[in-house]
Amino acid sequence: MKKWKGFEHGVNLGGWLSQCDHTKERHDTFIVEEDIKRISSWGVDHVRVPVDYELVENEDGTYREDGFAYLDNALAWTSKYGLNMVLDLHKTFGFSFDAGEEEFGFFENEDYQERFYRLWEEFARRYGNIGDRLAFELLNEVTDKAVCDTWNRISETCIERIRKIAPTVKILVGGYWNNSIESLKDLLPPHDENVVYNFHCYEPLIFTHQGAYWVPGMKEDFRISLGASYSELAEASKNNLEMVTVPTDGLDPEASLGIEYFEKYLAEAIKIAEERDVALYCGEYGVINLADAQETLKWFGLVNETFNRCGIGRAAWSYKEMDFGLIDEHMKDVLDEVVKLL
Repeated sequence: MKKWKGFEHGVNLGGWLSQCDHTKERHDTFIVEEDIKRISSWGVDHVRVPVDYELVENEDGTYREDGFAYLDNALAWTSKYGLNMVLDLHKTFGFSFDAGEEEFGFFENEDYQERFYRLWEEFARRYGNIGDRLAFELLNEVTDKAVCDTWNRISETCIERIRKIAPTVKILVGGYWNNSIESLKDLLPPHDENVVYNFHCYEPLIFTHQGAYWVPGMKEDFRISLGASYSELAEASKNNLEMVTVPTDGLDPEASLGIEYFEKYLAEAIKIAEERDVALYCGEYGVINLADAQETLKWFGLVNETFNRCGIGRAAWSYKEMDFGLIDEHMKDVLDEVVKLL
């Protein structure tokens, strides 16, 4: 399968320029140059930088130079410490994966879509000539499968407009159900050789999101061990998740989670990627801070061994806080081992 060199081992900088209160204090202090230096020391090759449109756009769609300055800093710091970077538009005017953001209308409103295209043209004008060390991720986690055809049209149009300014920059495209791996088959064939298919991996969700207050159906006091059998994981999913299951076909129901689960999970996507000659990239993967840290370490071991076997690049969610923080207190005893697995 086609590999994406330079973006094989990464970390997300969630909560810095996205999913935050967008104050100057937050932007100035949440991530600083020393953090980039520390991440570089872990031996990874890139960071993914989620960005909300509010960082760089005013309400009327005009641009904020003070917001672009933070992206300038991120690019300068990553260059200084030998890291590549994914610029991920985590929220656009009219759409967020988080319904609580109350951003609506993007997939129905052509004016909102035009604003999206113009923002990406602006990113391309400013950063499209940097070369292979920067990639563009069009939009984070489209949610509803019903907008698949519309999203295909929007993403293709956006790529065409970016290409007039930045002909060779790598562009990441993901699909519905929050960048699910199941959606990759329904994406358009890659526009050109510089398109990458993007998915997120929080499998099995019942383990990685145990007790997550934002997951529909999840009991906040629910906990489960990584040593649970596939049948126990499946039963717990039925009791705690809405419309999410653990696929157990072909697996020993009494066995516990292993490499075979993730190989099965990736199989169709790898087949599609090989048929379409496109690289796969996992833009997010991780375990909630409510899980046992030693079990989180084991999970990273399974996932990363599978990704290595398959040649899939990835970025762990997330460097700090965001309910998944790698450097947070709950991970201190296993951090040194986890970073070896990124």
